[in-house]
Amino acid sequence: MPERLLLTNAKLALPNRIAEGWIALADGMIEECGEGPGPSGGSDMAGDLVMPGLIELHTDHLEAHLSPRPKVRWPALSALLAFDAQIAAAGITTVYDCIRAGDDADNRVVQEELHEVLSTIESAQADGLLRAAHRVHLRCEICADNVVSQMASVMERHRLDLISLMDHTPGARQFTSLDAWRTYYGGKTGKSAAELDALIELKRQQFSRNYSAHRQELVALARQSGVVVASHDDATSGHVDESKADGIGLAEFPTTVEAARLSLEAGIQVMMGAPNVVRGGSHSGNVAAEELARAGYLDILSSDYVPGSLLFAAFGLAQRLSDWDLPRALCLVTKNPADAAGLTDRGEITAGKRADLVRVHVHNGQPVIREVYREGRRVT
Repeated sequence: MPERLLLTNAKLALPNRIAEGWIALADGMIEECGEGPGPSGGSDMAGDLVMPGLIELHTDHLEAHLSPRPKVRWPALSALLAFDAQIAAAGITTVYDCIRAGDDADNRVVQEELHEVLSTIESAQADGLLRAAHRVHLRCEICADNVVSQMASVMERHRLDLISLMDHTPGARQFTSLDAWRTYYGGKTGKSAAELDALIELKRQQFSRNYSAHRQELVALARQSGVVVASHDDATSGHVDESKADGIGLAEFPTTVEAARLSLEAGIQVMMGAPNVVRGGSHSGNVAAEELARAGYLDILSSDYVPGSLLFAAFGLAQRLSDWDLPRALCLVTKNPADAAGLTDRGEITAGKRADLVRVHVHNGQPVIREVYREGRRVT
């Protein structure tokens, strides 16, 4: 890592404006920055946009690398390195790797495989093998019989940074329409109509048996260790009331305008999927992220299942919404997720913050990532 790196002739993405200027990096931090030509001898950014590194709070894309085909389990380190390279190429410098806890209809979570993946992330990061900074987000399937024991086991052996409380009971939250649930799960699992009906009954029984007790236990475990807690797929005022009672600060992918509005009124930040923005709507038939943005009910974007969607979605909102400019849209993928996760050392270009930066060339209105820096070191 050079002792000092100077980037000049850049358009700096500040939280409230774009300014022509320069930025000096030293010892992995932003040493200083300013507007105008800047000191001589720096690396010329040729007028490209220099913005904070993207911060991704919820991506389950690692699972696609660990299991690229049904019944195929890929070696953990190979999967992690491929995932990490894709994350960095998308301009993401801090990523929360989503790992599932609790069995679901199409995914049985094996305890030792869970520990293997988390140990691989920890050792690869400690050995300097990863381009991005990786943190752990445990996606907890509340109604699964084994979710509490798995989370407790993980917390005994690994560091957790964020958990999300998920409930995929048919007829609720993400899938209020049973027809939509049958289409989605039938397509994923290949189960027949009779098998899906049996699964609906099983999952409803699990909800009745486990939901309330498991939710309380999961929240309590997280609070004991200061882990950030998010609620997933809130759809009703009752769901938001639960979040308020549990002291939750982040609503992931609310499925209705009402849930998003009530969350913000309660001081709960709202996160939606960037693929939803890029595609122009939800693949599950729920509320469109752009509709929430127009109403002022959107704080954070997540790449979810497409890492490259994050920056494209921010640019898209800035271009399509008359009351959104680019600095505001970029905060959805930089400053706002940093604030939600309690990451006070990154997310904006200012002296004293981490030198996590992305150089973006804008071609025909679309962002093209040219360089990515993590703590002042170029990683892609």
